[in-house]
Amino acid sequence: MWWRRTPGGLRRSESGEPADVPEGARSGGEAEEPAPEVASRLHAFNRFELKYLVPVERASEIRDELAERMDVDRNSPPGGYGVWSLYYDTPRLRFYWEKIEGLKFRRKLRIRHYGDLAGVDDSAPVCVEIKQRVNRVTQKRRMTLPYEAARRLCDGRELIEHSPEEAAFVQEVLELIVRLDLRPTAITGYQREALVGRDIDTGLRVTLDRRVRGRDRDFHLGTPHAENRFTIPPHLAVMEVKVDERTPYWITDLAAKRNLDLVRVSKYVQSIEAHGLAPRSVFHVREADFPVPATERTRLDKQPVTPPTEARAQ
Repeated sequence: MWWRRTPGGLRRSESGEPADVPEGARSGGEAEEPAPEVASRLHAFNRFELKYLVPVERASEIRDELAERMDVDRNSPPGGYGVWSLYYDTPRLRFYWEKIEGLKFRRKLRIRHYGDLAGVDDSAPVCVEIKQRVNRVTQKRRMTLPYEAARRLCDGRELIEHSPEEAAFVQEVLELIVRLDLRPTAITGYQREALVGRDIDTGLRVTLDRRVRGRDRDFHLGTPHAENRFTIPPHLAVMEVKVDERTPYWITDLAAKRNLDLVRVSKYVQSIEAHGLAPRSVFHVREADFPVPATERTRLDKQPVTPPTEARAQ
């Protein structure tokens, strides 16, 4: 099954071939040359996740303690790297409400870019990703594409060129977008440092995300001078512990020793609520519940006053 663009919109084609194959390349036409062997752009994995809120002033200490048992991710430079995600949802925010209601099975569709947004153009590599939750297990399937192809797929609702191994994923993305009328809804961004387990903890991954921010407009990732706002108080970082099976005892000991708060925080939900697209839920991280530490407040008070037009998170 493929998708065919017609004057009446996007329709299924049951011919077993893409609707946009040039004349002569269909069955019965001229013999088509076999496609060259290429590495698959698809990636999938399952894991369990725990999330903690960490005061930024203590994040470096926690990172150093983790580094005694873990290795820095080889893709994580000093200071971390940017992660930017464009989330799609229905006009009535179905995916948001599925999270709030705690459905056992729920999905999200997003386009994700790793790195600086300044260089995002049509050729920039991004991941089109379906993230879903099945009971307590988080599953991710994603496909790496040039940004232009990702936008044609998700915004233009067009069938893009893909290998046979990628067909099921591409069709699932299109089916979700067309059936649910998905559209760009919110962008989230943050600076991430990542560590990976070693020895018996090879399935372990821990990330520290700070400066969590976002916006509800200007949905092209490369929009110059786009205005973002902090969606989680800037004195807090999010620590995510990701494991294949069970969490190592020493991780839970570390969290208990440092009085870290285990939370059910979603950066997408946080962005939706921070921008007033839905009422604030019981999951919303409020600064009143996590006040700025006295040492951090002193540091902030000593900083020069920034005009309001420049005070947004960039």
